[in-house]
Amino acid sequence: MKQFYFVFLFLLIGTKLSFSQDIQEPRISGFFPGISFQRFMERVEEETSYQFYFKAQDISDLTVNLQADKSKLSDLLDAIFLKTDLHYSFGNENSVFISKGEKLQTQLPDGFFRNISRSDTDLNGQVDEAFVRNNRFVIGELTPGRTKAKLSGVVTSLENGEPISGAIVFEKIDFTRSVSAPDGTYSIVLPVGKHTIYIQNLGGYIEQRLIDLRGDGELNMNIGESIYSLSEVVVNSGAINHISRPEMGVQTLSVTEMKKLPAVLGEVDVLKGILVLPGVNTVGEASVGFNVRGGAADQNLVLYENSTLFNPSHLFGFFSAINADAVESVDLHKAGIPASYGGRLSSVLQVKPKFGRTDKIGGSGGIGLLTSRLSLEGPLGENTTFLVAGRSTYSDWVLDWLEDRADFNASRANFYDVNLNVSHQFGEKDVFEFTGYLSKDNFRFDPDTVYGYQNQNFAAKWTHYFNEQVEASFSGGRDSYDFDITGEDNPLNSYQFGFGIDQTFAKLDIRQDHGDQHIFNYGIHLNHIRLDPGKIRPYGPESIVISDEVEREQALETSLYFSDEFEINDEWMVSGGLRYNLYNYLGPQTTFTYPDGSSHSEQDVTGEVNHESGKFIKTYHGPEFRFSARYSLNNQSSLKAGVNSMRQNIHLLSNTSVISPTDTWKLSDEFIRPQTGIQYALGYFRNMALNTLEFSAEVYYKTMRNLLDYRSGATIILNDDVEQDVLNTDGRAYGLELFLKRSSGRLTGSVSYTYARSLLRTNQDETKEKINDGEEYSSNFDQPHHAVLILNYEVSKRFNATFSGNYSTGRPITLPVSKFEYGGSERVYFTERNAQRVPDYLRLDLSINLEGNHKVRKLAHSSWSFGVYNLLGRANPYSIYFVPQGGSLQGYKLSIFGSQIPFVTYNFRF
Repeated sequence: MKQFYFVFLFLLIGTKLSFSQDIQEPRISGFFPGISFQRFMERVEEETSYQFYFKAQDISDLTVNLQADKSKLSDLLDAIFLKTDLHYSFGNENSVFISKGEKLQTQLPDGFFRNISRSDTDLNGQVDEAFVRNNRFVIGELTPGRTKAKLSGVVTSLENGEPISGAIVFEKIDFTRSVSAPDGTYSIVLPVGKHTIYIQNLGGYIEQRLIDLRGDGELNMNIGESIYSLSEVVVNSGAINHISRPEMGVQTLSVTEMKKLPAVLGEVDVLKGILVLPGVNTVGEASVGFNVRGGAADQNLVLYENSTLFNPSHLFGFFSAINADAVESVDLHKAGIPASYGGRLSSVLQVKPKFGRTDKIGGSGGIGLLTSRLSLEGPLGENTTFLVAGRSTYSDWVLDWLEDRADFNASRANFYDVNLNVSHQFGEKDVFEFTGYLSKDNFRFDPDTVYGYQNQNFAAKWTHYFNEQVEASFSGGRDSYDFDITGEDNPLNSYQFGFGIDQTFAKLDIRQDHGDQHIFNYGIHLNHIRLDPGKIRPYGPESIVISDEVEREQALETSLYFSDEFEINDEWMVSGGLRYNLYNYLGPQTTFTYPDGSSHSEQDVTGEVNHESGKFIKTYHGPEFRFSARYSLNNQSSLKAGVNSMRQNIHLLSNTSVISPTDTWKLSDEFIRPQTGIQYALGYFRNMALNTLEFSAEVYYKTMRNLLDYRSGATIILNDDVEQDVLNTDGRAYGLELFLKRSSGRLTGSVSYTYARSLLRTNQDETKEKINDGEEYSSNFDQPHHAVLILNYEVSKRFNATFSGNYSTGRPITLPVSKFEYGGSERVYFTERNAQRVPDYLRLDLSINLEGNHKVRKLAHSSWSFGVYNLLGRANPYSIYFVPQGGSLQGYKLSIFGSQIPFVTYNFRF
């Protein structure tokens, strides 16, 4: 009998324990229709006491499609993981570990689960990094009635322990965010409760931390830095800013992505990379000059930090003048341009330089078929870093690949550029930065004419941090650009022609955080421009060319600006600003006088006036308004609207549609007024599929005044009185831009489509000549349809392939249609200006990138890039020209690349 009671008691206890375990095990109910596994875990965590730990890449493509009714988690996971290589393990306190390949043992190191206090914040060096990212950190202590708490800390590099500046710390529900300061510190206020915190560094590398925020506390984070690209250059504002920022028309692209694009001869090209974005196009192949939303190439301000690049190209446009190894980030502003920028009508391309790593000396480089590059960077003592980068050509063979019908047999080409960037920190509140840039080009496309041009830029900036709310930057520098052409066809007619422009600038910029809702930016910019419009000299002792020189010009620009970014509430955010520009055209100068209301033609000249040095000959001034607003429809989508007006006091005199070394600049003067424009824009922005898909649709309308076009037979080179040959022209541009981008998964890429028109009309008050009888006509860069497709497939972490396609409508041209006799000579009759078009442009490219292993501690990292540019071998027309032959005009089509161009480049970083 005693044995029976013992058995009965044992069964009773066992049954009770089993029943108690069933009662304590959380049950799950709900409908999960095709959601991501990550979202499934978040919902389970919200409704139960389970906490998941996992590697994000293991579950990134997993979806859940089931309905649960008081189901066990293990049963659900068995169904979800069926036919996958995923496993789960349960640990203490309802911890669930997801692993790939093998089931994990749940005996974790002592102290793995522990609360985080102000003095105990770093577990990264003690446990597996993947589980640090997914461990739930408990921050602070609960206080009854408290709804929000402050999370702060320091973001440092996993590789070298140095603070990371500019890292974005954010959460995805309300898109609350903070950007780490130069010392790596951040601060963010969140509702009390569980959150997933994301951290994105300047390399675009994203990590996460799971927190249970109960009160104010600290969380210091060591995060990895991307080593996948040899040029960790970022031009990426990310999916968060895509819908949360008030500005629109700000499109970004990382050079990591640009590196995957099939570029000519394997050269990473920062400027060509932006041509994949909607609203950005170029009218000529192998041309760095680009057009933004119906604007001319000279209406884009290209800034290297604070320095202006007047000609951002090498080798007549084959390569950009910007070495990607010396670049930290790039931003393209097409609309909603901040009030701190001015001077151009269409866009601002801001290129921020890299100032070198702080832990040790390192470098990177590449060896290609045409160019090679090398950069070195690192610390100089405890508070100083440097970067020096150089690039050069060593072969002329590439010209043999050009169209056979173009005579390039005697061609020669070479260039080089050098960057020097230095940063020094004086204490905790002062930083000094120096940037220097030098480039030089020499080339000839025929045996008797040699072209040469160079950029020289240097600037210094001192930044002082008064406190956490206020910082001020003072910068100054000098920019110069000049070119020369030497003609040696005939010793008697040999000549040397030159042009030059330089400017000296000083800027004071202040940023002030006013409370939690306002960010003020204000300052003053001064710019003194000196211009040598052109001069010609005899070249050689036998030359009989007569020297001539156009009188030099100078002007002073002064700009004041103020802007405020105001977060009204969770739905509304606005950004408004005012920039006031004062422009003074200065002597010494000799100018003609014309009667009031005349056409400023040669026969209208009544006299001339000599102006003394420094005298204000003509003054123009006016405001520039900037306004943009964002309305959040929900956490994943927003509407944006904006309007901005711009002024441009400098004009490009060119008879080509693209920037070329023979172009000259002209300052606004008594007769040529500054260009002005105003743009209206409206857009819809949406993130989808857990922010891995970004979609945007934007429409815009822009009007422009005081543009320059040219009368028939105009002379723009060595013209002392260019006002007699230019026509005051008005313009308008409008368009629709669609953009879809996928940023995660094995297959990434983007597709963009732009419908855009750019139209001109001679001003009704212009009396010299009215183009096309005063009717509206297409600009040289009016290309209504433009589509770009980029697909990148990651076969593995070391191997990826990129396919790209580019289509656009052919650009407008003016064609001869007949000939006639007049005054005893034969004349040619042309169509109306820009009434015809060259054939449409279509190009397909393929690129393959093969990288070495991704071990952090490695002597050197290397990669290979190879592929084919112009995969179809299509002879896209660069220009159409006509040559008299046998009493008639014979037309020819010039194509820069008339065949496939293979390329291969070896890249390395150490």
